[in-house]
Amino acid sequence: MAAFSPFTALSTAVSRCSSSSSTFARSLSLSRFSITFHNHSPVLCPRTRFSPVNRPTVSPNVRCLSNSVNPPAAMEQVAATMEQVKLLTSVNDQHGGVIVELSEPIDSGIFASMLRISISEWRKLGKKGVWIKLPIELCSLVEVAVKEGFWYHHAEPTYLMLVSWLPGGAHPLPPNASHRVGVGAFVMNEKREVLVVQENSGIFRGTGIWKFPTGVVEEGEDLCTAAVREVKEETAIDAEFMEILAFRQTHKAYFEKSDLFFLCMLRPISFDVQRQEAEIEAAKVKPFYQNYFTKQPV
Repeated sequence: MAAFSPFTALSTAVSRCSSSSSTFARSLSLSRFSITFHNHSPVLCPRTRFSPVNRPTVSPNVRCLSNSVNPPAAMEQVAATMEQVKLLTSVNDQHGGVIVELSEPIDSGIFASMLRISISEWRKLGKKGVWIKLPIELCSLVEVAVKEGFWYHHAEPTYLMLVSWLPGGAHPLPPNASHRVGVGAFVMNEKREVLVVQENSGIFRGTGIWKFPTGVVEEGEDLCTAAVREVKEETAIDAEFMEILAFRQTHKAYFEKSDLFFLCMLRPISFDVQRQEAEIEAAKVKPFYQNYFTKQPV
């Protein structure tokens, strides 16, 4: 069965509408639309775009339909049809905006109509920022939203977030995440031996440089948990978080984002070192002494 289109249904109701007089202009104001009959042509347009009766204007978003029946005879059917054109489901955010989270498949034409009507209503309500969360399965709707003034905010593996600022001009909407957070683990036993690794990928591959286990903090993960996890993954050593020794910030790192790196001190609980074959070329404990790292090969 073909997907329902409000304008297709409206065509059935309005296509019979006309007037025998040479010049006929009449308008029907609905909750969300104005139906204007001008020179035998019924015109559907959002109320915010409706011009005075003596100066009817066709909006770019208007579909015109005409045929031959007295307009008032179709008014009730038009109104019933318009009830099927609904707003997009949304929830209010804490900053005077709305969030739309789509989950069900929808025809791009129907989505375009619903989005335009919704934007008109949100403006009337004084809403400002509009966020649309599109699951990856509905990526075909991106073009429709962009044409209505939305832009990319951020993307995750399963969805894309779009945003629009209805008042126009400069906006206070928060930008996408600006930093990536990494950790390094300084693991030293009671013999003052330090756990170090050589990577088989990345910038240190093939350099012979020994380094601390390092990695990226995952979403929702604490720094201390991330440091313990990275040591376990790369060397199979169980360790206990002690303290943060230092941190540094750099810019224009991965994907032009800034980078925060925290060096953590850990105490080993187990001592059987086993390297992670996928990322680590070698792993072992080595005596720690002054200027240890300055004697690394370059």
